[in-house]
Amino acid sequence: MRNLSIFYVLFAFLLLTSCGETAKKDKEVVVEEQVSGEETSEENGIILFFGNSLTAGMGLDPEDAFPAIIQEKIDSLGLEYEVVNAGLSGETTAAGRNRINWVLNQDVAIFVLELGANDGLRGVPLEETRNNLQAIINTVQAKNSQTKIILTGMQIPPNMGQEYASGFRNIFPELAEKNDVYLVPFLLEDVGGNPELNQSDGIHPTAEGQKILAENVWDVLGPIVKDKVENSL
Repeated sequence: MRNLSIFYVLFAFLLLTSCGETAKKDKEVVVEEQVSGEETSEENGIILFFGNSLTAGMGLDPEDAFPAIIQEKIDSLGLEYEVVNAGLSGETTAAGRNRINWVLNQDVAIFVLELGANDGLRGVPLEETRNNLQAIINTVQAKNSQTKIILTGMQIPPNMGQEYASGFRNIFPELAEKNDVYLVPFLLEDVGGNPELNQSDGIHPTAEGQKILAENVWDVLGPIVKDKVENSL
């Protein structure tokens, strides 16, 4: 990862300060409308993105966030899937655990879980983060055992110590293996630390950066949606 040390210093401070509760509360209304089921087609499979400001596309128009870019990709391929962006700026795994039930008010074919970064930057105990993510996975599976789950990996700076940072990084592949779910190794691969691909805060991807995030997710998501379509024929 290029310029990762610069990225880590900025990431530790800015993701916490710029993803505050005000932005989160403003976004909640939009997210609630998106997941209400009133605007989604009953004929299309739902791909639900559940995450924080990276998923929400903070600082950008909604159509520039990577879930919307993935919707464009799906549409261009003629695949019958509809993306729902349930990202909230400032979201932690605990907050996600608390709201997971109300976003699952419709059948979800594929669930993309992008949470944890804010936990790591706050120094939340690793077991708490792990348990919250596990609880979210459990809830999704209990709602529909056929839902495919994709977990997006994240890394944090070593502010809390190398042992904590390493343990945090390992949560995601370990949970993916334990639960037999799919894994995006590192969501910000090839974007984190590159000033040309991040906004002025040095943290949140630009529209071009979001395109790379979409590619990182599509590497895992693409084969899943294509396989589901083929198996339905």
